[in-house]
Amino acid sequence: MKFNKLVPNIFYTNINDGIELLVNCLGFTVTHEEFHAQTPFCVVEKDGLRINLFQDEALAKEHYPEFRLVTSDIEEVFAKISASHPALLHPNLPAITLRPWGAKEFALMDKQVGFIIQQWD
Repeated sequence: MKFNKLVPNIFYTNINDGIELLVNCLGFTVTHEEFHAQTPFCVVEKDGLRINLFQDEALAKEHYPEFRLVTSDIEEVFAKISASHPALLHPNLPAITLRPWGAKEFALMDKQVGFIIQQWD
């Protein structure tokens, strides 16, 4: 048995919060959208990664996911994000920090989801 990709579903009370974080801040591209459907939905992609975003208030209140994005140049990623979207930096990890397990990390959050940006040396 072989799997090629994991595609998470993220539920937002307002899908525009996800667009702000994933598209405007992290540089994902909307590759499919159904913003005017009864349950607004879109697919965002970047560098072979794919995430499905849904606007569903009931499910958003039940799910608060956290994801890790691994990079090979955390300093570049941090510089871009801290300059363009400083309000999205997580107050508990707003700067690149060497963690006890050996990874450099900083974190982002919006109203629904958290992302830890990580680099292993």
